[in-house]
Amino acid sequence: MPRRRASPLNYPAIADFRYAIRRFLTFSAGAAREAGLEPQQYQLLLALKGLPSTETPTIGTLAARMLIQHHSAVELINRLEGHRLIRRSLNPADQREVLLVLSARGERIVQTIAAEHWAELQIAGRELIGTLEEILGPSRAPRQRRKSRSIRAQKNRRTHS
Repeated sequence: MPRRRASPLNYPAIADFRYAIRRFLTFSAGAAREAGLEPQQYQLLLALKGLPSTETPTIGTLAARMLIQHHSAVELINRLEGHRLIRRSLNPADQREVLLVLSARGERIVQTIAAEHWAELQIAGRELIGTLEEILGPSRAPRQRRKSRSIRAQKNRRTHS
């Protein structure tokens, strides 16, 4: 089996990108806590507020958007409902389905925290873009992967059969 050459990765740029992401996430967690929320609670409120109109605001949809398990989303929603930040209602078109909506209080809180995030992104976003440009620049673009041996072998078998 031939040895593979190591690809020329820009480790400092990748590390800078990760650092910029972590700095923004740390800012985000602090902003949520200052508003009296846990970071995941704010993330769920934002996911609900920013949900495309083509998607149904169900627990399953929000769990998928947040990359968490359904039961974890239920727990978050229970807490947010207890704080009167969201409401549940039955889908008029399908009474088996529960829809989620931000309460007026939830709207105000998510708007306040999102505005802080928007301002921070004016600074942090430029840093993120800079690190991405360093990674994705023309000399740093990853080469297109070659097809695996198994795919090539399958094609060879079909052409030689």
